[in-house]
Amino acid sequence: MISVVINTYNAEEHLAECLEAVKDFDEIVVCDMESTDHTVEIAKRYGCKVVTFLKGNIRICEPARQFAIGSASHPWVLVVDADEIITPELRQYLYERVKVDDGVKGLFISRHNKVMGKYNKGWASDFQLRFLMRDETVWPPYIHSVPQVNGRVERAPKKYKMMHLADETTVQWVGKMNQYTDGEAVRKANRGFGICALFTRPLWRFVVSFFLKGGFKNGKRGLLKAVQWSIYQQILVSKIIEKQLREKS
Repeated sequence: MISVVINTYNAEEHLAECLEAVKDFDEIVVCDMESTDHTVEIAKRYGCKVVTFLKGNIRICEPARQFAIGSASHPWVLVVDADEIITPELRQYLYERVKVDDGVKGLFISRHNKVMGKYNKGWASDFQLRFLMRDETVWPPYIHSVPQVNGRVERAPKKYKMMHLADETTVQWVGKMNQYTDGEAVRKANRGFGICALFTRPLWRFVVSFFLKGGFKNGKRGLLKAVQWSIYQQILVSKIIEKQLREKS
C-alpha cells in the first residue's frame, strides 16, 4: 500500500537509523546517486530496493526525486530523507489515512528539526509535502522545489511527525547556503531586485524567523538562526544583482 522512497548520496551517517524506523512499511526504495561510502551496503542489508540515478555533476537530490518516486511499486509514496526518522505514530496514522477515500492526493507532514544540539520551538518545526500519490505527482528538478500534486492536498495533524536528525554547524550551513543560493539565484534572476532589496529582504526574513515564527522562544539559538536566514537573503539578492550588473557591462 505504501512505498517509502529515500534519495541518498554518501548518507551512511544516519541511514541505518532512518531505515530501522521505516522497516515495517510495504516497500523501501533507496535511490542512490553513486555513493562512495557504505550507503548502498546498508540499504541492501535492510532489504531495500536499490535503484541508481547517475550523479554526474549534479550536487542536489531534486533531479533524482521523480525517478525515485517512479521506481516505487505502490500507489502511495512517503518521501523520506536519509537523516529523518518516521515515528511509529505517524506510520500508524498514514496507514489509517489511506483507507479513507476522500480525494486527497497528498499530505504535508510536520517535521521537527534539531538546531544546535536541541529540538526547539516555533520555526524548528515545519511542514513538508512528503506523502504523495505516485501517479499524481511531479517533482521539479531544482533545489528546494515542492512537489506538484494533481489533486487536493491537506496537512496531517501536527502531532504526527518526523524527526530531523541533521544538526548543521555554522560552517556546514555556510557551505550549503552558497550552494542553495546559486540555484535559487538562477530561478529568480528575472525578478529585477533593486538595491533596496539588499536591506528589505534580509530585514523581513529576520522578522519572520525571530518574531512571527517564534524564534525568540529559543533564546540565543533562535537569534543566531534568524541572523543566518537574514544573511541567506542578502547573499541571494547580491548574487542576482551581481548577475544583472555583469550582463549590462
